[in-house]
Amino acid sequence: MYQLEEKIWFWALCIIPALVVIFLVLQLWKRHTQKKFADKTLLKRLSPNRSLFKSVLKLVVLCLAFGCLAIALVNPKIGTKLETVKREGVDIVFAVDVSKSMLAEDIAPNRLEKAKQLVTQIINNLASDRIGIIAYAGKAFPQLPITTDYASAKMFLQNMNTDMLSSQGTAINEAINLAKTYYDDVDQTNRVLIIISDGEDHSEVAASVAEEAAEEGIRIFTIGVGDVKGGPIPEKRNGIVMNYKKDSNGETVITRLNEETLKNIAQEANGVYINGRNTADVVDEIREILNGMDKKEFEAKQFADFKDQFQWFLALAIFFLFIDIFLLDRKTAWLKRLNLFNENL
Repeated sequence: MYQLEEKIWFWALCIIPALVVIFLVLQLWKRHTQKKFADKTLLKRLSPNRSLFKSVLKLVVLCLAFGCLAIALVNPKIGTKLETVKREGVDIVFAVDVSKSMLAEDIAPNRLEKAKQLVTQIINNLASDRIGIIAYAGKAFPQLPITTDYASAKMFLQNMNTDMLSSQGTAINEAINLAKTYYDDVDQTNRVLIIISDGEDHSEVAASVAEEAAEEGIRIFTIGVGDVKGGPIPEKRNGIVMNYKKDSNGETVITRLNEETLKNIAQEANGVYINGRNTADVVDEIREILNGMDKKEFEAKQFADFKDQFQWFLALAIFFLFIDIFLLDRKTAWLKRLNLFNENL
């Protein structure tokens, strides 16, 4: 496990492409200027030790030095001591709809990105609860098992997209069945499943499966993303809308938020339906619900001690600067003998 203490210093890496651009511009200017005074043959006679390889090597060494210095300023830390701590919380599984209808832009920026925002904000407001993530469309797929690692959860969440599952549709029933396998304590009653979906193309057995889940102590809360008026599903290439999805008759498909389905599922599983348009309202309502639930005590392993690692990168930066100052500014016959750029000696 690692931590990055000062991430803002990653901006210092912008110096590297700037150096490359300056180097290329300088090389073009030098070539253009030299042509004004002498031809290529004469220049080689006047400056026999001129080496393009040495200039390129100098640039590479400087870039490596700046890169190591930037990482040293970020100060990465590595966890060195793992300890077991006791926590109290609720086991929460997020089931995120990744079907193609979630690309509709009737809610900004689109339904899927809105779903990710909602889950991220809910996670940011959790304290000691355990979380898991499921992705589903025509099938359900486990993304992250129950864990207390919120950083990993958000990383997995951001990588979710509509192309990760080949089978399309919105099989909420499969997501519920998969969620049942996430809870590892048979006596536990504070189990929560939060389904984020537009409710379209649902399986007719979803409500009955939700009722079965309720009998196993799982409360299901549904969050609807989208607009009841609906919108088309854009087909993009390189971020540009090329067309809109059409049905077999050539008509543009309009996908709509199906609130009734989501309300029925929540009702059958002793939960609540929440419209996901306002992120703050959703987070507040979920927080209030979780605060009112009984908490389960569980053990979790976490890193308790992190050690700085900046010194290694600082040492590398100094090493590369040493090479640049004390070796590359001198006459180096060994570089000339390498002749890696096939220069005429």
